[in-house]
Amino acid sequence: MVATLGMVLAALGGAPAAAAPEYAPPGALAAAPGGDDIDGGTDSLREQLQAASKGYVTAKNKLDSSVKRQKELNQELASLRTEVTTRSTRVGEMADMAYRTGRLGQVSALLNSGSPTSLVDRAAALDTISANESRELRGLRESLDKETQAKAALDREVGEQRKQVEVMETRKKQAERALAAANNSGGAGSGISGSGGGSAQPAPRNSDGSFPDESCSQNDPTTSGCITARTLHALKQAQAAGFTRFVSCFRSGGSGEHPKGQACDFAAQKNGFGGVATGGDRTYGNNLAAYFVRNADRLGVLYVIWFKQIWLPSSGWKTYNGGNGDPSSDHTNHVHLSMN
Repeated sequence: MVATLGMVLAALGGAPAAAAPEYAPPGALAAAPGGDDIDGGTDSLREQLQAASKGYVTAKNKLDSSVKRQKELNQELASLRTEVTTRSTRVGEMADMAYRTGRLGQVSALLNSGSPTSLVDRAAALDTISANESRELRGLRESLDKETQAKAALDREVGEQRKQVEVMETRKKQAERALAAANNSGGAGSGISGSGGGSAQPAPRNSDGSFPDESCSQNDPTTSGCITARTLHALKQAQAAGFTRFVSCFRSGGSGEHPKGQACDFAAQKNGFGGVATGGDRTYGNNLAAYFVRNADRLGVLYVIWFKQIWLPSSGWKTYNGGNGDPSSDHTNHVHLSMN
């Protein structure tokens, strides 16, 4: 499963996991190039990207759930078809027997019994045969009804999947149009190559596979503000994977996910948001961005921005122009991570 426009990650190859995480002191972001608008872009662009990515992820979760139900229904239908075949064979055998012997033949056999005891035994046998026939016919009808219901449920799931695929395509186009309208952003990106970090522990989901709605209720360890539980989980997972450099999450001003506690900025340099990342600092950012993309479905990522590119769950890497031409708005000194 994708990211919003808020959580940013940055450069230099993996720092040792044992190192203590460095957090941004109060005012660090304001002092960085770009000021409070460190992530660049317009309010409209951020709103469009958030809506598009969130809508895409929601539709994808519904699609995944439907595919899972379809698989279960196919297994149920296969079992029911076997059951119907078996019951049909038994009913057919009983019908053939009734045709060859006939009810009159069975009654005549009773009347010609040699003794009262034999008569009772044969009558009991005939009752048993009748009960078995009724039971088999009833069972066949129930199996056929279940088969019909399973087929209808499968048709509904196929319809649901078509619907969600259409929603995903619409949301993909929405994000790409928003980027295309923003200072020549949105073209195919070159992508980010990075390694390290491994697989993150999955964030909690609802029983239907969706991510629960969360408020800004957790203390943000990087500022004096708050973040959501899912954002905190992603932050801790990145730190556990060895990405322990300068981080700042909550920001009260502006739009996007930072004021909602759903985004973090990860500096490429060890001491905060400096100039354009080079060398090991850029490698660190590459690795961190790749880590979040690789674990997007596990963590609930909406989008990732790094080095003039944005990763969207619907489209992959696209070019991104922050609009101000400085390292902060262009995201060449930090990785931005936005969460669902």
